[in-house]
Amino acid sequence: MANRKIVVALGGNAILSSDPSAKAQQEALVETAKHLVKLIKNGDDLIITHGNGPQVGNLLLQHLAADSEKNPAFPLDSLVAMTEGSIGFWLQNALQNALLDEGIEKNVASVVTQVVVDKNDPAFVNLSKPIGPFYSEEEAKAEAEKSGATFKEDAGRGWRKVVASPKPVDIKEIETIRTLLNQGQVVVAAGGGGIPVVQEDNGHLTGVEAVIDKDFASQRLAELVDADLFIVLTGVDYVFVNYNKPDQAKLEHVNVAQLEEYIKQEQFAPGSMLPKVEAAIAFVNGRPEGKAVITSLENLGALIESESGTIIEKG
Repeated sequence: MANRKIVVALGGNAILSSDPSAKAQQEALVETAKHLVKLIKNGDDLIITHGNGPQVGNLLLQHLAADSEKNPAFPLDSLVAMTEGSIGFWLQNALQNALLDEGIEKNVASVVTQVVVDKNDPAFVNLSKPIGPFYSEEEAKAEAEKSGATFKEDAGRGWRKVVASPKPVDIKEIETIRTLLNQGQVVVAAGGGGIPVVQEDNGHLTGVEAVIDKDFASQRLAELVDADLFIVLTGVDYVFVNYNKPDQAKLEHVNVAQLEEYIKQEQFAPGSMLPKVEAAIAFVNGRPEGKAVITSLENLGALIESESGTIIEKG
């Protein structure tokens, strides 16, 4: 089954563990690259997407700490672009070195990716994605008056700024990504869900203060390049039902109808596994001849050899 088009969505744990330094993240990606190269060695064409939640959060804190009239903090869309660039560099570097070690001649390219969202998406009214530092209620009110931002209380830990999390509609650089992929290059794209942009009435694209879910942006990308396989990497080898209960069971081969039934039963945690399952369902619904897989980075070798992992098909 070589020469498949595969989109791999890296989880945040593939980049950042407990040490947020650039060196530690680069070291983590060296290990990540060794697993990803197994797919390239198998003859598959690869697009890699990645999260950037912790990185963009840290960068935002740095900008806010240094914010002044002479050195103003950047808006969120620019911070997403900056982390796309830095993580893209780390990934390119790690993959190029891993390919060299395997004697494989291939280029790796990162594409700073603008992801188009609908400016009328209800997410722009119902702000839900917390970002940045925690404030007391008084600090949050003062900050809201100063900047016009919205703040919400976050699970008893303090008040945080919230932004929109709109659904991805289109990917501006899709033709560039397709061209690179068709030339056999390894592509890193749509990092952190991509830079959110809206299309104005005159056709111009404008960056907006929002966060796009990485798994949904990756799913949209996988559809647009007609991927054969969409792999969502997470911390476990399989998706489980009745997780952490005596009757816990791993899902190996499942179809959309079965997963939708499990969603109704609230089997998947909203903040973690649910968006991954929903993105996998959306991919196979949009591309019925394709398959989606949810598994761990460490299980990629077993996936290639024996289809290990939770494999999702249309029906």
